[in-house]
Amino acid sequence: MAGYSGGLRALVDEAGAGPGTSGAASGERLRHSDGPWTRAAGGAEVMRTQMAYVKAEFATAHEGVAGCGEGLSVLAALGTVRTSWERRIEAARDECGSLAGRLRAVARTQGEHDTAVRSTLAGVDAGTVVGTGTGAGAGAGR
Repeated sequence: MAGYSGGLRALVDEAGAGPGTSGAASGERLRHSDGPWTRAAGGAEVMRTQMAYVKAEFATAHEGVAGCGEGLSVLAALGTVRTSWERRIEAARDECGSLAGRLRAVARTQGEHDTAVRSTLAGVDAGTVVGTGTGAGAGAGR
């Protein structure tokens, strides 16, 4: 680790990317886990599914209202409110579906970045910066 400055050396140690490290011990602090992201995505999908049940229950609750309240002016207001809530339920359902995909994408992207950073740090330790083809002096003074 002779090529590392103090701050970079600490980062490499925490990432478990230094020479002879297996990623255990101190390297655990910078480990990425896609578990929280995929669990959140699953939760969003459950919410999306539940919204379909809510919409169906909403429709069932309004069955027969028009016949029972015929002639009442409140029916027009009730119809407007119902339409508004149905749109909101659909919007929430769509957002939950979209969110699930985005949460999974974060997990994938973060894993890819972790791999790239680990590779770059290993290259710095070996005296080359991966992707630039330059020696250990690359980036000196930054």
